[in-house]
Amino acid sequence: MKKENDLNGVFGQLLPELGRAVSEAGYHTPSPIQEQSIPSLLKGRDMIGCAQTGTGKTAAFALPILQYLAIGKKQPVSGKPRVLILAPTRELAAQIGDSIAKYGTHTKTTHTVIFGGVGQNPQVKAVRRGVHVLVATPGRLIDLMNQGHVNLSGVEIFVLDEADRMLDMGFIHDIKKVIAKLPKKRQSLFYSATMEGKVVELARTLVHDPAYVTIAPENP
Repeated sequence: MKKENDLNGVFGQLLPELGRAVSEAGYHTPSPIQEQSIPSLLKGRDMIGCAQTGTGKTAAFALPILQYLAIGKKQPVSGKPRVLILAPTRELAAQIGDSIAKYGTHTKTTHTVIFGGVGQNPQVKAVRRGVHVLVATPGRLIDLMNQGHVNLSGVEIFVLDEADRMLDMGFIHDIKKVIAKLPKKRQSLFYSATMEGKVVELARTLVHDPAYVTIAPENP
């Protein structure tokens, strides 16, 4: 049976509390996207990742984000998240939230997930209590921003996940509204299963001097 300090590859660069959570989740060897992404993200670089869900992509960005927050040790501020993760659907947003909870279980990082199709009051209460990480779908995020419940001026890391699906679903204008409210100085992570046309155009507006990671699907 492996112990937590038996983590392989880039997992060895993680704080003990994160390494422990990774080990408890049953992982000891990083997937290719994790091996290629985590070192650059720990250094604070922007990233363009071409990868599909199921490649270990979420942990590839969640673990460096959690490490950044754990080292910073700042208290959350009401309505002002330090990390914003934008996802196209409530299902994906919920999955990302679950990953943040799982890998951050031994840290003091707080998070919440907001999406449409349900009442907003519990989500508003969670945001107003203050969270380090806000995972959101574009429509509900814009609603809460317009109502004054969410302020993006304190965002230090921005993740745009499944950008190609975002564009297919018609979220381009919402995404641009969100980006316009973000601080100019931030770390930006851009993920998409495909990289062509409007997806590339959007990526260029978002990242600066990024690291590139491309992972082919294991079962094409």
